[in-house]
Amino acid sequence: MSLAVELRDVSFAYHGGPPVLEGVDLAVGLGEFVAIAGPNGGGKTTLLRVVLGLEQPTSGSASLFCEPAARCSRRSAIAYLAQRAQAGGEAPVTVREVVSAGRLAAGPLFGQLRRSDRVIVDEAIARVGLTASAARPLRTLSGGMQQRAFIAKALAAKPELLVLDEPTTGVDAASQESLAELLAELHGELGVTILYVSHEFGAVEKFVQRVVLVRGGIVFDGAPHELPGLWHDPSHSHA
Repeated sequence: MSLAVELRDVSFAYHGGPPVLEGVDLAVGLGEFVAIAGPNGGGKTTLLRVVLGLEQPTSGSASLFCEPAARCSRRSAIAYLAQRAQAGGEAPVTVREVVSAGRLAAGPLFGQLRRSDRVIVDEAIARVGLTASAARPLRTLSGGMQQRAFIAKALAAKPELLVLDEPTTGVDAASQESLAELLAELHGELGVTILYVSHEFGAVEKFVQRVVLVRGGIVFDGAPHELPGLWHDPSHSHA
């Protein structure tokens, strides 16, 4: 199996402090949809930073697309939706402008979008169901619709790996369900590898292939139906 992500015996501590992660082994194959979950302070955000090469392990190794994560040459193949993604505060940036920024990031450093780029932007907007809102200022949309716009921005870069950090923070339960269904569709249609990182994974539990629970290390890694009953996300229930 070709791997998108591989951690081998990874431990990590900040500036000589106590370990945040210890003995972590994780392999994510190309095309997998994986939820990385755990309590606040359990180490999942640190694990994500190690996966992306933003932090170096204290010991062990981290690889992206079979290269050292910190020196991965295929950064353009990775789309990262950071926690509580925002754009421009009160600036009247539109949905199309936000999504176009994702296409610019995947192209030359300077220059305007080409016709082919504009087609990709429109396709990304359509995929997340925001065609009718493409000209609206982002700040006028609901939290769930804003997250859809940021997902479209990520898709415009044509990624092989889509990483979402706490994508449902501040989003109501109905929008969480809608986002989860959208991600499942994208995974099925495009075959994108998805890492969904959140302390609330109930919305995606029925769609992901694996759930990885992080509490200083990996305490569970398997199919959602194999989760012990007490470990199912109590914060979310499906209608």
